[in-house]
Amino acid sequence: MHFRTLTFIAAIAFTAFVSAQKNDTLIFKGEKNFKNIKQLTFGGDNAEAYFSPDGKKIVFQKTSTKEGLPCDQIFYGELPKKKKQKFKFKMVSTGKGRTTCAYFMPDGKHIIYASTHKADTSCPPPPDKNMMKKYVWAIYKGYDIFVTDLNGNITKQLTQTYGYDAEATVSPKGDKIIFTSMRNGDLDLYIMDTSGQNVRQITNELGYDGGAWFSPDGSKIVWRASRPKTEEEIREYKTLLDMGLVAPNKMEVFIANADGSEVKQITYLGNANWAPNFDYTGNRIIFASNHEYKRGFPFNMYIINIDGTGLRKISRDGGFDAFPMFSPDGKKLIFSSNRNNGGTRDTNLFIVDWKELDD
Repeated sequence: MHFRTLTFIAAIAFTAFVSAQKNDTLIFKGEKNFKNIKQLTFGGDNAEAYFSPDGKKIVFQKTSTKEGLPCDQIFYGELPKKKKQKFKFKMVSTGKGRTTCAYFMPDGKHIIYASTHKADTSCPPPPDKNMMKKYVWAIYKGYDIFVTDLNGNITKQLTQTYGYDAEATVSPKGDKIIFTSMRNGDLDLYIMDTSGQNVRQITNELGYDGGAWFSPDGSKIVWRASRPKTEEEIREYKTLLDMGLVAPNKMEVFIANADGSEVKQITYLGNANWAPNFDYTGNRIIFASNHEYKRGFPFNMYIINIDGTGLRKISRDGGFDAFPMFSPDGKKLIFSSNRNNGGTRDTNLFIVDWKELDD
């Protein structure tokens, strides 16, 4: 995610663009699960594309200064039914402030997303890179979670607590929303009814807990988490958090029951392992990681069994592949990638037919 600001893409993958420019393609050697790939967007930073319950529509976030979008806004569109049909989409956020983390409600007619527009209609400033000397994410206090219809009309504000509330997804049963909040002073996971009532904290270890998803049957959750252990790590984490920042360079994937019980860490890979969610069977986790590379890039996509076995690399772009999501029927995979960007900083949306290797 999920805390999924698109500056992450440009900041970490940028160095890979020069080499990627010479090898632009849609499917790379070794991407054996991918068939019939289609590029949906062309230009800007497009990410966090997630399917509607019927698999026919997507919602995503986009930044493009050329198109008058200085920071992320939320867009919705119906997927093309024919191979040569162009993907058309429209903005459903307000166009004000910064938005993130959109997801369909169970009826397929409403969308939740987080936005800072009520706190300030301008784009909040990014972290000062010269001052920080390292890559960080901003935890904007103005983020709250809203519900909109497909025409962009906000129908409900779900959170009104001071501080960061974002990274929301909805259970398949349509009764619960899981999200990340800093209302207790740390970045933890919370569950609430889809009405915004009965909010309950379900993680309590020090560290960043975010980007949570429900399993297809709603019985389990998966998320990414940092777990600072040493005195130095704890001090740095708390210092950054006091500044409204978090360093996302050390994260692992965790699963638990939907109520937060029986927590289990399933990756021990090092570096940043993030954007996890369940596959269509509920027996595997798909996620993005840079663990193979000491320099911090490329980011590729991997799949792993929920017991932590069977890790397998499924994408091979030399820059950035992330934010994967399976369609409800498991036939399609949508993700964001730097592939085919001509050596620019563009990140676009791609959709492929998913082929199991034992077919």
